[in-house]
Amino acid sequence: MLDLLAYDFMQRSLLAAAMVGGLCSVIGVFVVLRGLAFVGAGTSHAAFAGVALGYLMGWPPLLLAILFGLATVWITGWVEERGRMKLDVSIGILYTATMALGILFIGLMKTYNAEVYGYLFGSVLSVTPEELQVIGALSVLVLGLLLLFSKELYFIAFDQEMAEASGVPARQIFFLLLTLVALTVVVSLKTVGAILVFAMILIPASTAYQLTHSLEALTMYSAAIGTLTAVAGVVISALWDVPSGPAIVLLATTIFFISVFFSPKRVKRAGFIHSH
Repeated sequence: MLDLLAYDFMQRSLLAAAMVGGLCSVIGVFVVLRGLAFVGAGTSHAAFAGVALGYLMGWPPLLLAILFGLATVWITGWVEERGRMKLDVSIGILYTATMALGILFIGLMKTYNAEVYGYLFGSVLSVTPEELQVIGALSVLVLGLLLLFSKELYFIAFDQEMAEASGVPARQIFFLLLTLVALTVVVSLKTVGAILVFAMILIPASTAYQLTHSLEALTMYSAAIGTLTAVAGVVISALWDVPSGPAIVLLATTIFFISVFFSPKRVKRAGFIHSH
């Protein structure tokens, strides 16, 4: 293992995994509380369509991933706000449409492009210095905005109507949350891939939810779980030569089921049932 750490690519991979794991798990707290799990899945496929178009046309793939991801969440938020369709229905339509676009763009490529599939399935061990800089810059931006608007984001995550009645600009904060989810997805594409990225948003926060009733502890536990599982998944990937995305997600899933089994909430609930 120490020999691997001497390589630049391994150092970049571990740093990228730590940033992505921490970022996904923090934004995941708001996603879980607000019930936006499906948004992460839909946005990841939209962002991948942007990547595929970028490689097809020779344009910057990450820039197009951001544009496609933002367009998807803004359209779904606008449709829900107008009351014309529930959020999960509109994101489901865009989810399939953007995935179809991604497949179409891949089909139009004249040659096989391994880099495109790296974004689909995750390829953290091939993160370049330039991609690491983008991941770092977007991570700082997203975490900075989460910190700046944390109170408002927690408020709308629990009760958006009450937040609006209390004078919080709930509509703008909700669109900010959707925007941050989209940026987080784009940051995570190269590490865990479009297919699995929403799992890294969902699982660490869901695991932390089993362990505490405190909102502050929930965020801290989620960040710690997400960071550690992402880094450990990269180590497993390098040592046993398995894909990084599945290694990270399966490790996180294992920890989730362990947390469910040993959850203080479950123990208390079981004790309450037995006492009655």
